[in-house]
Amino acid sequence: MTTQDAPPNLDSLLVELCRHAPSRGSISPIDAAKAYADSRGEDELGWRSHLTAVRRAAVRLALDGRLVIYRKGKVVDPTDFRGVYRLGPPSAD
Repeated sequence: MTTQDAPPNLDSLLVELCRHAPSRGSISPIDAAKAYADSRGEDELGWRSHLTAVRRAAVRLALDGRLVIYRKGKVVDPTDFRGVYRLGPPSAD
């Protein structure tokens, strides 16, 4: 596999997916894990093994200000949230 053929790293993929989020402005971590697994050429259930890595990357990127973590439509503290969450781009303001 050449450098050009290498799958994107997870951080870059999450930032890019958030930047191109649909009109509602956020993405599901499951969709992010599926996109990551797909970029690595994994089978249709390969995404399951990436959910923890997606969460860790999301926390790291949120702390860096590169994306935002939402819970029930509100921005949450990346170091203290539980349950279902979504990811989105940082606000422009």
